[in-house]
Amino acid sequence: MSTTRKIAINTGGGDAPGLNAVIRAAALSAINRGWEAYGIHRAYAGLLGEDEIVPLTRDAVRGITHLGGTILGTTTHGNPFAWPVKQPDGTTRRVDRSDELMAAFQRHGFDALIAIGGDGSLRIANELSQKGMPIVGVPKTIDNDIEGTQLTFGFLTAVYVATDAIDRLHSTAQAHERVMIVEVMGRDTGWIALFSGVAGTADVILIPEIPYRIERVCEKVMERERMGRHFTIMVAAEGAYPVGGEPVYEDREKRRLGGICEVLAQQISETTGKETRALARRPARRRAPWRCATSSAAARRSRTTVSSHSGSAPPRLSASRRASSDAWSPSIRPTCGRYRWPKRSAGKSGCPWMAMSSPPRGHWE
Repeated sequence: MSTTRKIAINTGGGDAPGLNAVIRAAALSAINRGWEAYGIHRAYAGLLGEDEIVPLTRDAVRGITHLGGTILGTTTHGNPFAWPVKQPDGTTRRVDRSDELMAAFQRHGFDALIAIGGDGSLRIANELSQKGMPIVGVPKTIDNDIEGTQLTFGFLTAVYVATDAIDRLHSTAQAHERVMIVEVMGRDTGWIALFSGVAGTADVILIPEIPYRIERVCEKVMERERMGRHFTIMVAAEGAYPVGGEPVYEDREKRRLGGICEVLAQQISETTGKETRALARRPARRRAPWRCATSSAAARRSRTTVSSHSGSAPPRLSASRRASSDAWSPSIRPTCGRYRWPKRSAGKSGCPWMAMSSPPRGHWE
C-alpha cells in the first residue's frame, strides 16, 4: 500500500485577491512533505468529468502569487447536490451528483480536499464532509468577517483599491465643491469602509455596526461648509443602514446588497442643497491583483513616524496629500523620520516636473 498522500485543491464561488497565493502555499506545503497535490478545475467539475484535474507541481505554481483570479477556475453554479443538467428542450434541471462525486474522489485516491471558498462553497464542503470526505476549509472573504481571525486574505487588497479610489476623489470634490460618496463592499461588516475611510481621510464613514442618522450626516456636511471646507468625502459600507431602517438591496430575493450610496446622495442633496455624487466601487474589489497594503496602519501612526518605501524611489502621492506625505504610505517596513520632498523649480510650462520622465528623488531625514 502506498504511503504517499494525495491532496486535492479547488476554488469555488466568486474570485478574490489572494486565491493563487493560497493555492501555491497549499501545494508547496504538500510537496515539501513528500505528498502529491492536484488541482480540480471549476470547483467540483473536474471530479465530475466536466473539466480536468491537473497536478500542482512546483513549476505549475511558480509565478502565480501576484496574479488575480484563480488558475483553477471557479464557478458559482457548481453545487454537486444540485448540479445543473441541461435538458433536450433547453431547460436546466438540478440533480444530486454527490454520490458520483464521492466515488470519483475515492477512485482518484485522494486523501483529503482543501476547499477554498466563501459561505456557499464551504457549506457544500461541510455537506461533503458529513458524507465522509476529509476536508480542510479555507474561508475566502475580502470582508474580513471571520470570527477569531485578524485578517482574511484579499482584505488588504480591497482596502488598497478602495483607499486609492477615495484618494483620487479629493481633488475633484474640492475643485467642484461636491459631496462625494464612495460605496464599498463588506456585506454585514464595515471593515473595508473603516480601514479605507481612515486611510483616505474621509470625513464621514458609515458602517453596518453603527446605524446612522441622516440628519447627523447632513449636519456634518453643513459644519464643514461653515468652516470654509466646501466639499465632503464619505465612505459607506454596502450594508450600512439608518437607525430604525434596513440595508438597501440590489436584489432582495438573493439578498444582494447595493445602492446605499445613491440613496444617501439623493437625501443629502435634497437636505443640504449641495451637489452630491455617488460612486459604487464594488466590482473592483475582486479584480485587483493580490498585494499587501498598509495604508490604514500608516494613517494611524503619529506624524513623526512613517514607513519607508521598499523600493529605490519614494512613493508618489497626489498633490493634495504631498503636503503631509507621512499620512499615507503603501509601505512594508516601518522606520522613524520624515520624507523630505525635493524643492520644486518651475520649468517653461510652469509645472516643475512635467518635462521630466520621472520626478526627482527626495531623501529621508
